[in-house]
Amino acid sequence: MFYETVKLAIQAIARNAMRSFLTVLGIVIGVGAVIAMVTIGNGTTAKVAADMAKLGSNLLFVRPGQFGPGRSSAEARSFTASDITAMIEQIPSARAVTPIAQQGTVAIFGNENRSTTVIGTDNSYLVTQDWELAGGRNFLDGELRSGRAACIVGQTVRSALFGNVAALGQRIRVGKVSCEVIGVLEEKGQSAFGSDRDDVILMPLRTFQRRISGTPEIRSIYVSAMTGADTANVQRNIEALLRERRNIRSGQEDDFSVRDMKQIAETQVQTTNVLTALLGAVAGVSLLVGGIGIMNIMLVSVTERTREIGIRLAIGAQARQVLMQFLVEAVVLSLFGGILGIATGLGLAWLAAGVLRVPYLVDWMIVTVAFGFSACVGIAFGYFPARRAASLDPIDALRRE
Repeated sequence: MFYETVKLAIQAIARNAMRSFLTVLGIVIGVGAVIAMVTIGNGTTAKVAADMAKLGSNLLFVRPGQFGPGRSSAEARSFTASDITAMIEQIPSARAVTPIAQQGTVAIFGNENRSTTVIGTDNSYLVTQDWELAGGRNFLDGELRSGRAACIVGQTVRSALFGNVAALGQRIRVGKVSCEVIGVLEEKGQSAFGSDRDDVILMPLRTFQRRISGTPEIRSIYVSAMTGADTANVQRNIEALLRERRNIRSGQEDDFSVRDMKQIAETQVQTTNVLTALLGAVAGVSLLVGGIGIMNIMLVSVTERTREIGIRLAIGAQARQVLMQFLVEAVVLSLFGGILGIATGLGLAWLAAGVLRVPYLVDWMIVTVAFGFSACVGIAFGYFPARRAASLDPIDALRRE
């Protein structure tokens, strides 16, 4: 019996194929939009998390001044080499403490030049950033102490200046300084903020201060906590140490800021999750609109087929059989729309993932929920027209033209 009911429903839908397709278009758009938005959102979240991980593990940023509206770090007192030494000696949970001083400049090799960023630092930079060398070596202790003009270049700088020529051992001009390339960094790609992390040149801090910036200032410090260490506790220790060294009294606001990379990453992921849920909810409204469209068309169908319904009732069909027929028609329409919507959503998400360069991560739970919801929409919005058809009086129905 149920098989015959489904067969009749499919035949009725096939008789008006174009109208049936337009009827389920709202379901197609709704299901497709939900799946596409959630899939793209999941990929974006994964990319943000991966980009954040590239910045280093258990990482804390220490900078002069405070972040926020109306606040400027440019006028805040910078850090000194003694601050770095104090952190290394007095914060036992710190795996590495890295001084950072940087400036935009132009690097030149032969006829090639590149506007890039030069960073004055030491060998701990590779530790805090979880970065490896693709070739060459780190700075020697003598180079760090004497301020010798040696440098390590990122892949973007290497490619722009040297092309297919070996970079190691070559001399490049960084600003007004001629320095020897002693190492090449592995490729890191873009950061979570869209900047090219490989567009960089590393130089011994003392060399940078003496010959590039002309000042002993250290504008930021990276602190990498040991594996298993509580970064919140490390952050409190850094704040207490710097308050003491910078003579900040109790009740006074810090003239520096310490930010935990883990907190920044969690905030970014939470933000993308909220946006994904919001976009999915907005797209879900299309499912309701599609359901209303199905109800509208089914009501029209009941009106058009009043005489047919009357004949079926007159020859012995039960009201529940008529109700089931129209209800099955609505559900079949919804499921058909759900299948098309799944295909459309997955296809759009795949294309968008390629364009946006984010992972293609399908959440099959969402696919299942969207498909199930489309079936529920068919039942919910198809019940009223089916009930109306089943409650028709056979005599009145037969009289209807």
